[in-house]
Amino acid sequence: MAKYGMSASKNVKSAMHRKKKGTLKSGSGRKVKSRKQAIAIGLSEAREKGAKVPRKAGSRKKAAKKR
Repeated sequence: MAKYGMSASKNVKSAMHRKKKGTLKSGSGRKVKSRKQAIAIGLSEAREKGAKVPRKAGSRKKAAKKR
């Protein structure tokens, strides 16, 4: 079973292109230089659009701690 949907990979690809072009910005408004950060932004955008993307690992850990 695939972990991510096709639309999610398109979003990540788009974010990587924007990073290379120099137009991708983080939440604070600064240019993104890290490859990992660009991927994270692409996945986050895909998540907002309702694409098939698993939840963040951090949110899973927090939920487990509460139990």
